[in-house]
Amino acid sequence: MSATLEREIKLRFNSPEAARAAIIEAGATPLRGRRLQEDCLLDTADDQLRLRRSALRVRMESGKSLLTFKGPVQPSMMKVREEHETIVSDGMLVLRILEELGLHVWFRYQKYREEFALEDVVVAIDETPVGTFVEIEGGERGITLLAEALGCKPTDYLLESYRSLFVSYCQERGLPPTHMLFDDE
Repeated sequence: MSATLEREIKLRFNSPEAARAAIIEAGATPLRGRRLQEDCLLDTADDQLRLRRSALRVRMESGKSLLTFKGPVQPSMMKVREEHETIVSDGMLVLRILEELGLHVWFRYQKYREEFALEDVVVAIDETPVGTFVEIEGGERGITLLAEALGCKPTDYLLESYRSLFVSYCQERGLPPTHMLFDDE
């Protein structure tokens, strides 16, 4: 199991192609190809994790799964929070075990993710049902420099979760916020 202090920002892009071109132009190199990720957020019946501003997630992609706990977001110009993450062999089984322990999935979301690397940062292109986002994770200096290379400044940083971005998207369109899934799911 690894425990780290996660530091990240999101940036909105018009398309995956525009994001990819900008990232490659900035000097990043491909790390992991495009694949579908399905994330399930869990909580207790009385929302103890959300009340603590924490998250428990099971992520499934390409036959691999991760169990992640994220602590509260710390005050910063970037999204900074403690993260504990471990690989699990069977994400569906882990979900079942957690449900047997009294947790439930309260939000599911999907995205197609492609990753690149540049110095001490990993940059992901996330194609979601509510738009294309570039997520930059790593050291503060590396994030700032890459964001600048992509033509963005701190006022462009998005610190919201995908759940928050989805709720805003639904509110703007008068839709009920349910799960953020692609239409074919």
